[in-house]
Amino acid sequence: MCMEKTLWEQVVGFHGHSCIGLAMGYRVAEAAMRALGNSRDVDEEMVAIVENDSCAVDAIQVVTGCTLGKGNLIFRDYGKQAYTFVLREKGKAVRVTVKSPDEKRHREIMALREKAAAGEATEEEKGLLKSKTAEVMNECLSAPLEEVVEVKEVDCVIPEKARIFSSVTCSCCGEKVMEPRARVKDGQVTCIPCAENYTRGWGES
Repeated sequence: MCMEKTLWEQVVGFHGHSCIGLAMGYRVAEAAMRALGNSRDVDEEMVAIVENDSCAVDAIQVVTGCTLGKGNLIFRDYGKQAYTFVLREKGKAVRVTVKSPDEKRHREIMALREKAAAGEATEEEKGLLKSKTAEVMNECLSAPLEEVVEVKEVDCVIPEKARIFSSVTCSCCGEKVMEPRARVKDGQVTCIPCAENYTRGWGES
């Protein structure tokens, strides 16, 4: 008998593994959907603005339906555990931030993770890292939302819907590039990577 996967299982399946960051994103998305009174996005009626590129963002994509490919997930590289969700028609927006973890336990996990990444952790330390990580993740998933995240209504300029643009051919590499992202180099149309090699001699040997 085939059992339908829970939403959390779908999130883990999409991401590839379970982890603390994924659990945080799951609760962030849950809080946003509850605050906005909205169901999963279908056609860009909701927009998510994420301020990091952590594991949490995968959970947000699955739970809210705001995705990079659909154009209603906007990435801002601020390195902050902060997320803004906007409903276009209602003009309503909430900002969800993750509350600070237990500092002592966070430092312990980070120290163990660094040792493991460097190949210096003992089997006992590897087991400790796994158990502590699972403990924090399970607490994040089961705790009341108000203990995990903070939700505030905010004013937000509503981003326009994703647009489809014509493509042009880069004169250097021959690949297609979206017209608004094209550059001009020596009078020829290029893509950004091919245009960005002007150094004025700096760094040249």
